[in-house]
Amino acid sequence: MPVLELNADDQYLVASGDTPLLEVYAALPTGLYPPFPPVELPGGVGGLVERGGFAQTFFFPADVLGLTFETPSGQRIVAGGRVVKNVQGYDLVRPFVGSFGRLGRALEVTLRLRPARAAALWRYQRGGEVRPRFVWEAGGERLAYHFGHPRELERAGYDPERAADAGLDYRDHFPHGMGVGPEGPLRDDRFVWADGGERPPMDAAFARLVRALGGDRA
Repeated sequence: MPVLELNADDQYLVASGDTPLLEVYAALPTGLYPPFPPVELPGGVGGLVERGGFAQTFFFPADVLGLTFETPSGQRIVAGGRVVKNVQGYDLVRPFVGSFGRLGRALEVTLRLRPARAAALWRYQRGGEVRPRFVWEAGGERLAYHFGHPRELERAGYDPERAADAGLDYRDHFPHGMGVGPEGPLRDDRFVWADGGERPPMDAAFARLVRALGGDRA
């Protein structure tokens, strides 16, 4: 099974890069949630991390505690760990998250899990006192997913009459890979996600890191 380790007490999960996102949800006990909504996207956990997450309204890299990745030159690198505060060596986790594969391919990922008493996916119509953890557009609808205390869901705008079914599978929208572009089937606050779309441009400092690790400069 691609989910390699689950530690409910310390609230983290280790998964291989090819683990499907919905398989992570299936492996979790009630009351623990990963840093992504219950939808399927191309590339599984590794692809999600390389793209910097999907639809989240929080700082996604902070929930990636560690990873093992292979650079395009074949070097295997272990970064981070299995605790929130890990100060050993250089922090290569955050540069990797959202690198769109320039630094390599994620082989194993350690994700922080969050506890909650309730969760809901719904067709998002109005803003609330609390911003939902995930908000995106698909098929002409704006969707939201949030987990927390039941009262917090209400404050985030959850309406039971607008509830949607979890387990959406968007992989068929991206037969040529999931990238960014001016038009595409999915949209969140960061990007329009396009089939076969481009990778965002990188700045000079990141390009130097890519060269140092023997990564993909394109």
